[in-house]
Amino acid sequence: MSIPKNTGQESISKVKGKRKRPPSVAELVEGIFGSNKTALARAITLVESSNGEHLKKATEILEHCLGKKSDTVRIGITGVPGVGKSTFIETFGKTLTSKGKKVAVLAVDPTSSLSKGSILGDKTRMEELVKDPNAFIRPSPSGDSLGGVARKTRETIILCEAAGYDVILIETVGVGQSETAVHGMVDFFLLLKLAGAGDELQGMKRGIMEMADAIVINKADGDNIKPAQLAKTEFSRALHLYPPKENGWVPKVLTCSASENTGIQEIWEVIDRYMERAKQSDHFLLNRQGQNKNWLLQHIDSQIKSDFYSHPKVASLLPKVIQEVTQSKVSPFAAAEKLIQAYRQEAK
Repeated sequence: MSIPKNTGQESISKVKGKRKRPPSVAELVEGIFGSNKTALARAITLVESSNGEHLKKATEILEHCLGKKSDTVRIGITGVPGVGKSTFIETFGKTLTSKGKKVAVLAVDPTSSLSKGSILGDKTRMEELVKDPNAFIRPSPSGDSLGGVARKTRETIILCEAAGYDVILIETVGVGQSETAVHGMVDFFLLLKLAGAGDELQGMKRGIMEMADAIVINKADGDNIKPAQLAKTEFSRALHLYPPKENGWVPKVLTCSASENTGIQEIWEVIDRYMERAKQSDHFLLNRQGQNKNWLLQHIDSQIKSDFYSHPKVASLLPKVIQEVTQSKVSPFAAAEKLIQAYRQEAK
């Protein structure tokens, strides 16, 4: 007996009717303020979307959430792949939740330049923390953003703070220029290092070392305890070559074993001491104000770039101009000027 195919208009209407109506801005905001993880996750999805309607809703949500909670600690955590960032974050996060803190982890996963895909495996690597009711983990694809920092990480921070999270941990990919971008959106910057991996020599280099508020030698356990102590000494010497930070803070060097949960409490004590000192000297407030200014300017840059490439005139000219440049018929500078002029004329 043949089964009739249920493909009529009536069936389609029934399926559409059963689909859950997407929550409104007011419902999502209410959910975020009530620490509802589902509402928070949905709002972050809207923020990360490139859909115009989604971005409009995301902007409304952010306006409601902005400044909802300001007594938070934003911590950037970086280190080369293999240094144990995920294990450290899970152990560190569990230590904080045991103290009654609510912790949000924003982990940026590398996006393949070929397949455009991301593994987004941070929830898998943080098996214990993901089950903690006082923790929220949000892995995000880095996309084409600078150095692997998710394009909307700043907005996500605001949403997590509005949802009542006290500590925001931002994990970088650990390659490229992501460290610089993350440093510009956190209160405290933590650099994870390994002993015996040649990292001691990197202590003489500027850049990442100058940005760090603390350096932690991870995996200081078993036979690696002595090398970790030697690395601690070397990094401490290297830090003395740098001028003091604007706020007078002298970066600390510590050792820990995330897998054995040793040295983690001391790291939080250093961060807590730093935050107390920063708030007493107004450095905390000035840093947050400077971040808001930079976020404004960077958002303008991003918006203008997006508007430029999505402009019909530019979109129609671009393939031809690219072909002319690759065939050396036109210089890249003249081609860019041609596109910019076309954009400006249409804008007028």
